[in-house]
Amino acid sequence: MKLSDFSLLMARRRDGGLSYSYDQFCVDSALACLPWPDDVLEQFLFDHGDNAAFLYDYGGIDLRDITWRLETIPAADFHTMPTGESDAGCIERYAENPVHWVTIRPPEVGRHWEEHGTWLRPPLLIDRRFLDRSDCGLQVLEGRTRVGVLRGRLRENLRVAGNHQAWVGRS
Repeated sequence: MKLSDFSLLMARRRDGGLSYSYDQFCVDSALACLPWPDDVLEQFLFDHGDNAAFLYDYGGIDLRDITWRLETIPAADFHTMPTGESDAGCIERYAENPVHWVTIRPPEVGRHWEEHGTWLRPPLLIDRRFLDRSDCGLQVLEGRTRVGVLRGRLRENLRVAGNHQAWVGRS
């Protein structure tokens, strides 16, 4: 089961426009084969399932092989963590101005960074062996802005927690 196998579902989402909610999306029978947490399903498929760059980077993965768990990841591990080829460099661009990327979000995002030193919503990371069996480590699948803000806040000596929650996809 690949991203392209959800093309009809993604077309229904697109055709529904702004009125097509995640609640409608997640009960579609096409998703019965993916016992993923709602937060992962929303960030991965609902938000990006038909994004051309996303399809390019992750279209070859059999989605049924991924098991998602909420894990605690040390801040230092995010320092050099890559993202997909099609978005190479974007995390670094977000890191250049972390305050800007937080202030254009809802106010609770900024408050959470100030109070807890971390993001409000865990990003999605994937084991890079899904992309290249000889590779190792994690890759930012979704949450490039969040990881960029983390890197920028570290560089600017703003409050950053030592550990961060992330959804991690592994075999």
